[in-house]
Amino acid sequence: MDCLSTRIFKWTAAFLAVGIGVALAPGLRAQAQAQSQTSTGSAAPASQQGNGAPSPANPPQAQTPAPAQASAAPAPLAMPAMTGPLQTAAPHEFNGGPFGTLEVTGILSGWGSTEGNHSPGNESTIWDVSNAQVFIQKTSGWWQFYLQAGAYNLPDMGVPYLSTKNTVTDFYGAFPQGYLKLVKGNFSAEIGALPTLIGAEYTFSFENMNIERGILWNQENAVNRGVQLNYTHKKLSTSVSWNDGFYSNRYTWIWGSATYAFNGANSLSFIAGGNAGQYDKNTAATPLYLNNEQIYNVIYTYSHGPWVVEPYFQYTNVPTIPKVGIPVGAATAGGAVLATYSFKHGISLAVRPEYISTTGSAANGTINLLYGPGSNAFGFTITPAYVKGSFFARAEFSIVHASSITPGEAFGPLGTDANQPRGAVEMGFLF
Repeated sequence: MDCLSTRIFKWTAAFLAVGIGVALAPGLRAQAQAQSQTSTGSAAPASQQGNGAPSPANPPQAQTPAPAQASAAPAPLAMPAMTGPLQTAAPHEFNGGPFGTLEVTGILSGWGSTEGNHSPGNESTIWDVSNAQVFIQKTSGWWQFYLQAGAYNLPDMGVPYLSTKNTVTDFYGAFPQGYLKLVKGNFSAEIGALPTLIGAEYTFSFENMNIERGILWNQENAVNRGVQLNYTHKKLSTSVSWNDGFYSNRYTWIWGSATYAFNGANSLSFIAGGNAGQYDKNTAATPLYLNNEQIYNVIYTYSHGPWVVEPYFQYTNVPTIPKVGIPVGAATAGGAVLATYSFKHGISLAVRPEYISTTGSAANGTINLLYGPGSNAFGFTITPAYVKGSFFARAEFSIVHASSITPGEAFGPLGTDANQPRGAVEMGFLF
């Protein structure tokens, strides 16, 4: 642990120092130019928030008409969905001919990780591309679309690391998400490879507060192919989806969600879904046990000023289905709190405590959904981040502690270690 802690500290310090230095240099030059302009009577531009909107602390000066200028850059788009502190860049617009105006954004980032008690087949330290993706979409008119293409990784706490190359091959391919959207007033219908409705964390690293997804996310799906209907009425937003669950290509999953926004800062969501059929497929993207489960979420979201706080509860149940390879089913119950506080100068800090437990015992042949039947786990993650324009740098320390483990199902070369600490860094550009 001492050696690992030293490595994590050195990585974090060096990574953020280099990143902040690179990103601050243009800002310091711009500040000097702004001071020079101010001394000669020229007005400096208003400072920008992370979403590209003018800061309330620096409103436009209305009393003196300004010279005609080019129109403001478009606001960031709703897709890909992001909880912060990262935000997509303002889109690049171009004429798509018969498709109308198209908007393009993207991300290029790399990451590194080092961990203790690593699993067989994994190196203790890795470096890889975390995202090299482009997002093309049409967001106006009665028909719209979204297309996401490129390379990605799905770093996840408490499970072995999979390279970016193998992740793309074994999971969702080079076009992980894309769908056609038809819009009529407050109603819309989507068809294609859709982001899941389940859970409080999104699929890709840049979309979330933390670099890695948490231990509750290990029970959830990420991308499903199907049809989704959405309707909004005043403060209530609802969705119903018929899809293939864990990317099974069997359209037997049904779920729905309802979100009530009490005001601009507080909302509460209920989400439920499950497989109405039975299927024995077992791959990385379609794990047999999870693809036959039912799953339920209650998610509360508070977002105001520098704070985003999102506690949620999750329950899953995998029924006993001997004919598909589930001799004795099991359930999990868990909760997490996702929280981010944004300081000044593009610096933020995110934390994520989590707990999950599973039912059953190895003695009666219960399936394993965690670190052995009847096991439980606590996870904690802390992620400082720095954002400057399109550049971002993040560091992360996480640890998973498992209890009541089955030997061979936990951490380390023999699967007998109860703890897995991990340090990670990620740096890149949103464009």
